[in-house]
Amino acid sequence: MYQRIRDLREDSDLTQTQMAGVLGCSQQTYSAYELGQRMIPPEILTALARYYNTSVDYLLGLTDEKHPYPRAR
Repeated sequence: MYQRIRDLREDSDLTQTQMAGVLGCSQQTYSAYELGQRMIPPEILTALARYYNTSVDYLLGLTDEKHPYPRAR
């Protein structure tokens, strides 16, 4: 999971500081998420999935399908 969020960030040419600003946390906290030193709260996982237009399952490594699921109505 941690490698995926790093890869997505780097593929988007974002710094940890920029991503932390998007999520409303410090760069140190975001770095700890990427390094697996801190559990990522569900609301942050959801925000990451929305930002990168993917699913939480993809971020967690439960699927290799990057495209998000269709939204329920």
